[in-house]
Amino acid sequence: MSNDKHQKINAMKYFSVAVFVLFILFTSCKTAQKNPFWNDGQPVFEVQQLVSNERFPNVVTATDGAIVATWGSEQFRALRSEDGGNTWGPEITVANPGFQGGGTTVDENTGDILAFAEGGHPPAPLTVYRSRDHGKTWSPEEVTILPNSLGHVPSMHMNEHGITLKNDKYAGRLIRPSRWYGSGNGREFWDEHYTNAIFSDDGGKTWQAGEPFPAYGTGEAAIAELSDGTLYYNSRCHKSTDGLDPRRRYIAYSKNGGQTWEDLWIDEKLPDGAQHTHYGLMAGLVRLPVDRHDILLFSNIDVPADKKDEDVPFELRTSRRFNGTVWASFDGGKTCFKNSMNKTIFVSSKNCNNEN
Repeated sequence: MSNDKHQKINAMKYFSVAVFVLFILFTSCKTAQKNPFWNDGQPVFEVQQLVSNERFPNVVTATDGAIVATWGSEQFRALRSEDGGNTWGPEITVANPGFQGGGTTVDENTGDILAFAEGGHPPAPLTVYRSRDHGKTWSPEEVTILPNSLGHVPSMHMNEHGITLKNDKYAGRLIRPSRWYGSGNGREFWDEHYTNAIFSDDGGKTWQAGEPFPAYGTGEAAIAELSDGTLYYNSRCHKSTDGLDPRRRYIAYSKNGGQTWEDLWIDEKLPDGAQHTHYGLMAGLVRLPVDRHDILLFSNIDVPADKKDEDVPFELRTSRRFNGTVWASFDGGKTCFKNSMNKTIFVSSKNCNNEN
């Protein structure tokens, strides 16, 4: 048999197999059970009020699957849900008195959860609490936080939750965003403020403070680890000290496990709080656990500027905090497409030219 005839027969075989596979897939899709999460392709934005007292909420998922919500400006408390957030157990006191020092950190190496409680609005004394039973009970423990090269030991409030690194030589490291308040929290000190990170390689007993984020006037940040081990840092900006836009989120990266940050840029699609003021707002950030895919979810409020609001007095800076919104990026925040639906906007990030 000639080579040409051989190749034709093989090609027909592969074509037949491909058609058969497509037929199976097509008929399987027609008869498959309906996906309960699809909602007929329509967006869903569900809101559930958990608490009505105090401030500074945060939510993490424990390694046993429980959802752990924490909050508190006078008492540091927690709630747990074992059914994906449908129902919640009784309030759990973490610290009384206690001031929520930013998000908790789930140690995915051991399952422990670490909570950071400060003695009041920082700068203030810090106490770290550990839960060894997925958020049911908490105990204080002594930790050491080593200063960075400037001699600064940062405060924790009110940054997003920490994460456990999984890639390269820093696998297993605990890291969470932190903040240097300089001489105080007053507006006159904002030029001194900067965000950074603290990280631990011994399960949270000893922490090292990292170097400053490459923009001052910043605070209240969030960290995500990308699939290649790069750390993506997304920060609030109380005051622009470099002439950049203070109403949009500041972004930088770390290639050395959170020790230093570089490649600063402003994400002109992600708002930093209501757009009638430079004051900014804490935001949420999480990377979905999908292998080799950098799907980031960012949450903040979507309140556009109004001409009559441009000269709003500073004391009214928090008067328009509403319209909670979620953005998603499917490539680690590099490019975007935008699709506004109800209260949900999907994807908003760097180098985006699609305004539809």
